[in-house]
Amino acid sequence: MSLKGKRIGFGITGSHCTYEEIYPEIEKLVKAGAEVMPVVTFTVKSTDTRFGKGEDWIAKIEAVTGNKVIDSIVKAEPLGPRTPLDCMVIAPLTGNSMSKFANAMTDSPVLMAAKATLRNGKPVVLGISTNDALGLNGVNLMRLMTTKNIYFIPFGQDDPVKKPNSMVARMSLTDQAILAAMEGRQLQPVLVEKYRD
Repeated sequence: MSLKGKRIGFGITGSHCTYEEIYPEIEKLVKAGAEVMPVVTFTVKSTDTRFGKGEDWIAKIEAVTGNKVIDSIVKAEPLGPRTPLDCMVIAPLTGNSMSKFANAMTDSPVLMAAKATLRNGKPVVLGISTNDALGLNGVNLMRLMTTKNIYFIPFGQDDPVKKPNSMVARMSLTDQAILAAMEGRQLQPVLVEKYRD
């Protein structure tokens, strides 16, 4: 299977420290011939951090994809009935958004796009970045791992000594995880040693 001609939604949530890792993955998808539809949470668009200004990240993502970001629930809803995706990616997926997704809360453009994609029976690929994957959010992680049409970019502990509950996806495997998901399978191994990247 190829990514050429595929419509891939790329959802970005507020793990600001991870944007440098996901930008090259978006570039890879575009170079492989995919049409990438960027979707962002309100936090991504409006928050300035030491990792950059929200508006600068939006401009950078729009430039590489050639598409305006989908930044409202109203704009994301048509990804279900009218303009369906072949696959929806959420990377980085924060613990906050993960807990909402696992409990069917659709209060952001990214979660609406994911819900719309699942409605169509298409895969959703998650790239987690959360400090509590092995804490209170563990139950949500496991719920999503056992849900039909939800797949994961392989992930692992990013700092098992200082942050033992934290897990982050190995974002460099994004394209491989998407290809596997579109074939109906989880890229393996799903648990990797992230901190050795």
